[in-house]
Amino acid sequence: MDILLTHGTVVTMNREREVLADADVLIQDGRIARVGRGLKVQGTPRRVLDVTGQVVLPGLIHGHLHACQTLFRNHADGLELLDWLRERIWPYEAAHDADSLRASADLTFAELIQSGATAALDMGTVRHYDAVFESARDSGFRLTGGKAMMDTGQGLPAGLRETTEASLAESLALLERWHGKHEDRLRYAFAPRFVLSCTEALLKEVSRLAREKGVRIHTHASENATECDLVRQRIGLDNIAYFHSLGISGAHVTLAHCVWPTAEEQRLLRETGTVVCHCPSSNLKLASGIAKIPELMDAGVHVCLGADGAPCNNNLDIFLEMRLAALLHKPRVGPLGMPPLRVLEMATLEGARALGLEKEVGSLEEGKRADVTVVDVRGLHTLPTPESVLGVLVHAAKSTDVTHVLIDGKPVLKDRQLLTLDAEEVAHNARKHAARIVERASL
Repeated sequence: MDILLTHGTVVTMNREREVLADADVLIQDGRIARVGRGLKVQGTPRRVLDVTGQVVLPGLIHGHLHACQTLFRNHADGLELLDWLRERIWPYEAAHDADSLRASADLTFAELIQSGATAALDMGTVRHYDAVFESARDSGFRLTGGKAMMDTGQGLPAGLRETTEASLAESLALLERWHGKHEDRLRYAFAPRFVLSCTEALLKEVSRLAREKGVRIHTHASENATECDLVRQRIGLDNIAYFHSLGISGAHVTLAHCVWPTAEEQRLLRETGTVVCHCPSSNLKLASGIAKIPELMDAGVHVCLGADGAPCNNNLDIFLEMRLAALLHKPRVGPLGMPPLRVLEMATLEGARALGLEKEVGSLEEGKRADVTVVDVRGLHTLPTPESVLGVLVHAAKSTDVTHVLIDGKPVLKDRQLLTLDAEEVAHNARKHAARIVERASL
């Protein structure tokens, strides 16, 4: 479908970071065909969308997510990471079946699309990950994800226990079924949960297979001080250094959190090009700490943004994460430490890098896939709107200001209405299956 977006303020995120007032974006065959003012188009586009008074920007990207946990929202408050996992999250994840996981994924992608996100890097629970890919397929969402890999760990419920061989076999089967499917919108990533839930044998094989298959690795590292202490005691190395010793570092690796890296680990992150995902809401809610993100970025480390899971955040709103990332670090580094442009880069270009898709999405440039978000900045809470809209997007705009979302040039949200998911059905199924999970987990 050819679509012409007209008369918007276009935040391109191209090499020059151009922001074009009263400009147009032409989409053809699912890709950005042209960006500029007063575009002359041969023939008549099948659809023209007037976005006067609105901002057109690249689709926003979550670099770390748990779609399997969205049904647990509001059921895991007041706990630090390891207690949160053992007492709430792992029992809930173990209670999932394929139907409940589909309901959780549908709720996730509905919320993400409504809040202007077009892509995410996701880590599932141990089983039933086909349901997450099926939901992304049907909702039109761009997903890179994989089942959680957990072949050891203290306090694991029976439903999450797996052998090393079974974990690898199921991951490879999922990769075969889903990687590169549906116009390459769905991609697989190996997802060993974290050091404390994975044997060295598993991690070594994940490292080897990821390079052999040409896919990403997505895991957690140095999120919590107690976790870091336990890893040191058991392994004799710090989290990130241990991963690096096994070959789990490099541009194909995304590490969530990295709140407590040592100076040596910061050097490793920079020199290997490993991507870090900053999850400010999650790190605050679980009392994990405040990652030194401006310092990491100043040192040349690639950092994106993510909401993490709904139970350690209570929402999946990338606008909230942008605002928090922009404000959280200022008392330590000063008022210019996290300018709006840097934060938008985290939510677009660096998010694309976290998924290994920096050549395909993350900016509005000719030839890139047409993942586009449109934000109305005419609300009272955004006025008066200055000439530069970057600060408006990061500091003032809300997810409810998102009016249109396109993924691969296909509308998935129009005039704030979901097109690929039925909101009432999603809500009904979420309530039903959430109640069942809580009941099963308490038995």
